[in-house]
Amino acid sequence: MTSGLWELVLKGIWVTVQLLVLSALLAGAVSFVVGIARVHRLWIVRFLAGFYTEVFRGTSALIMIFWVFFVLPLAFGWQLVPMWAGTLALGLTYGAYGSEIVRGALNSVDPAQVEGGIALSFTPWQRLRLILLPQAVPEMIPPFSNLLIELLKGTALVSVMGMGDLAFSGNLVRLALQESAEIYTYILLIYFVIAFLLTRLMRGLEKKLKAGIGEVPEKGVSQGELHRPETTGVGGGAV
Repeated sequence: MTSGLWELVLKGIWVTVQLLVLSALLAGAVSFVVGIARVHRLWIVRFLAGFYTEVFRGTSALIMIFWVFFVLPLAFGWQLVPMWAGTLALGLTYGAYGSEIVRGALNSVDPAQVEGGIALSFTPWQRLRLILLPQAVPEMIPPFSNLLIELLKGTALVSVMGMGDLAFSGNLVRLALQESAEIYTYILLIYFVIAFLLTRLMRGLEKKLKAGIGEVPEKGVSQGELHRPETTGVGGGAV
C-alpha cells in the first residue's frame, strides 16, 4: 500500500481507539449505576434498573446506532456527530450487559459479610463501599475483560454512519486497491492486536486487585472470559 493509504488506516485505528475508550467509560459508568440499582432495597429502583437492562439487552446495537443517529434528530431537532452517536449507542447497550456483571458480583459476596456490616451499624452506602465493592470488583474484571473485547468488535458497527473508523477506512483502502484478501487480513490482525493488548491489561488489573484483597488469581484463562454474563430477570438482593 502507498503511504497515503497507510495514513488512512492509521487514522481509522485512532478513531476506533477513541470510540472504544469513550464508549467503555460510558458503559462502565452505566454498568455500576444500573448494577448497584439492581440490588437496591427499594423494589421500584430494582424494577426500573431491570427494565433498562432488558430493553437494551433485547435490542440490536446496530439498530440502536441507527436510532440514535437518525431518529433522535427527528424527535429533538438536534443531530449528534457520529462519534458521540456511536459512543451513546454502544455505551448504553454494553452498559446493560455490564450491569449484570456488577449485579452478579455483588450478589456473590458472602451474606455474612453484609450481616457483619449491619451488626456494626454501617449505613447501606458504607456496606457497599467498604464491604461489597472491595470483594466484588476483582470478580468483575474477567467478565468485564470479555465484554470490553466485544465492545471493541462492536465499534465496527459505526461504519454504517460513514464514520472513519478502522472498518470504514479498511473498506476504502480495499476499494482503492481492489484487493480484498490482503486488506481484510490486515484489518483482522489489527483488531486482534488491540484485543490482545486489552486482554493483557485487564489481566494485570485483575492480579493487582486480587492481590490487594489477599487472593491469587488462577493461572490460565479466567472463568469469566469464556462466556457472557448470565441474567435472571429483574430482581436481586438488597443493599
